[in-house]
Amino acid sequence: MKKLILLFTVVLGFTVMTAMKADTEPQFKFVEPNGHDFGKIVQGKPVTIEMKFTNFGDKPLIISAVEPTCGCTIAKFTETPVLKGKTGSVTLTFNAAALGDFVKTVVVKSNATEPNKGVTIKGTVIAAPASSSK
Repeated sequence: MKKLILLFTVVLGFTVMTAMKADTEPQFKFVEPNGHDFGKIVQGKPVTIEMKFTNFGDKPLIISAVEPTCGCTIAKFTETPVLKGKTGSVTLTFNAAALGDFVKTVVVKSNATEPNKGVTIKGTVIAAPASSSK
């Protein structure tokens, strides 16, 4: 019986310590949690979106990298630590070469409890209007 009580106490202590640690680690959420839809964009004309996020954890959030899945997307991000309750941003510039629908995922790497967070941009690329010569 004593062994059972000791085992229960150890398991309970481990569970409480794990829960406390998770609460203090950086956590962040984007204002647009489902990503961004550019709608219709013109082929060869870059479009940019600044996606803001807030750190809900107790420790400073540090973004270490933002990795687009293709060469058509350029990413910039807040490089200084984002303190609890403060906001930072990831700015994505997409330059479409191909016509049609697109969905691109960018991976945000950080020291948060979820260290790799994906954010998606999408839209439809349309042909540039033909220029008329007079």
